[in-house]
Amino acid sequence: MQSQDTPPKTNEETAPPLAMTEKLGFAAGDMASCLYFGVFMNFLPIFYTDVFGLSAAALATMIFVTRTWDWINDPIMGMISDRTKSRMGKFRPWLIWVLPFWIGLGVLTFTTFDLSDGGKLAYAYITYTLLMMAYTAINVPYSALMGVMTPRSDQRTILSSFRFLGAFAGVGVVSLTLQRLVATLGGGNEQLGYTLTMGVYAIASGILFLITFLTTKERVAPPKAQKISIKKDLSAAMRNGPWRALILISVLTILWIAIRGGATIHFFKYVSGNELWGGTFLFIASLVQLGGVMLTKQFTQIFGGKRRTFITLTLINAAFLLAFYYIPPTSYYLIMGHQAVSAFMTAPLMALFWSMIADSADYGQWKLGQRTTGLIFSTGTSSMKIGWSIGPAVSLALLSYYGFEANVEQTPDTIEGLKLIMSIIPAGVAVLAAASVLFYRIDAKMEREMEEAIAADARSEAPDPGCAK
Repeated sequence: MQSQDTPPKTNEETAPPLAMTEKLGFAAGDMASCLYFGVFMNFLPIFYTDVFGLSAAALATMIFVTRTWDWINDPIMGMISDRTKSRMGKFRPWLIWVLPFWIGLGVLTFTTFDLSDGGKLAYAYITYTLLMMAYTAINVPYSALMGVMTPRSDQRTILSSFRFLGAFAGVGVVSLTLQRLVATLGGGNEQLGYTLTMGVYAIASGILFLITFLTTKERVAPPKAQKISIKKDLSAAMRNGPWRALILISVLTILWIAIRGGATIHFFKYVSGNELWGGTFLFIASLVQLGGVMLTKQFTQIFGGKRRTFITLTLINAAFLLAFYYIPPTSYYLIMGHQAVSAFMTAPLMALFWSMIADSADYGQWKLGQRTTGLIFSTGTSSMKIGWSIGPAVSLALLSYYGFEANVEQTPDTIEGLKLIMSIIPAGVAVLAAASVLFYRIDAKMEREMEEAIAADARSEAPDPGCAK
């Protein structure tokens, strides 16, 4: 029995580090997600405007409407997964339950039929909405899984780094292969090429999710005395100050990334004059981010914690975005070199965000007595989707404002607009994102205090081995 004078042991002292197989297995899940998300983020706008046949204005509205519903249903899925009871856990079973819908809808969304303009728009609304609902049903539980695989904050930071190792690998595969697969599999028919390419990604994604399911384990449970109540869950979340700050941080961070991403392929096709440069540009980002994200822990040590690191890296990225405006759009090596450095500095941001989200779930248990891992993580993904609903919509609305028309030579005003969307406009949003981090109050000292308190609670709830029959 532990003496009252003995300091309570922390999770770092009692919980073993995660095995490499489990870290890599968890990373496989985000690679699975990003085989789709990489398409949504970088190629969906060009597919819908130049292949499917929607106008930029109609697409801007569609993305805003469909993704608004998408982020609204994230907390619903979070509360459902929090209440899931199965021998496989709360979150893991969703990785296999949703797979058939995930695979089928991925292919249907990128299949083009001979329909009227109104029919195409209706088909796009229906298929994309259903696909994003499947994305929510599989990705929210996957994200929450990180919060229950280990009670250790340091291991979560490492786990988050591995997660984004998988994410950047997935986006990198899409960036490098999509345009080439569309051309090869379609044989000159881009519509057919997109359908078959998504079929390849869908099968690969399904296999990767199965790997995550088979290699991970849930270890952190809510306090036994905690009563399940939607009202209490929502109340606890709203009183969680660090969580509220992270919602704002997430929206603004994704916003500046999404505004730029929504016009990247358009920029290279119509301003640089070489659409394939866009795929190379995106692949370079994914490649260097693989290295950058694995140094997340080192970045936090250099800059003095997660909070300071997030602010510093975001401001560095804002400076790089401003510099991009002045790079000649046909200067291939300068553009790609700029991308390599800026992407390396961007890499730790999302890994830090998810580690901070896990810490905010601990904060809820520590300060408020209510652990709502699924809800907290679902609102994390929800906040990111707010950024992904507003950002591309803003980007496409700006394209329409500057006079963009698909598959024609662009006017000087449109070219100038594309340059602004790739540089100065997202730079301004990035500065706001950095400022928003000031509202996040969890520092390294508080992380340790939370770990000690939660570890002590877990030991007090554990059965006395001396009473075992």
